[in-house]
Amino acid sequence: MTPEQIAQDWMDRSRQTIATYDHAAHMNLISKNVQVFGIPGFEVIGYDDWHAQSAHEFQQKLIQSADYAGLKVRHGSDTQIMFVTMETITASDGSVDSHPLEAVLSKEDDGQWRVTQQRLLSDEEASHLGIA
Repeated sequence: MTPEQIAQDWMDRSRQTIATYDHAAHMNLISKNVQVFGIPGFEVIGYDDWHAQSAHEFQQKLIQSADYAGLKVRHGSDTQIMFVTMETITASDGSVDSHPLEAVLSKEDDGQWRVTQQRLLSDEEASHLGIA
């Protein structure tokens, strides 16, 4: 598979796990070493934070859907893919949050591609990258 296909497959599986509130499958897409940057009020979010937050959101069915648009692979190798996309989260109350996102997928020892890094991009960066 090409880096684009791998990134698209990861986004499709992430979207599906959210739509079905399958927390175990969702967390299998996330590396235990993940780091998330750019969340207001937090320096870095790690696996345990992601696990706890998504467990709460899934149990309470707070998220209706996640969508991704404008996939652009910035780097791709046999073991790591960096891409940018526009992520849109629709909450169960109908509110919508869209934000540009940079993600790094790494092929881990078990052969599974998992996200190891995410960073929320500024509107300026997103515009420069052509995803805004």
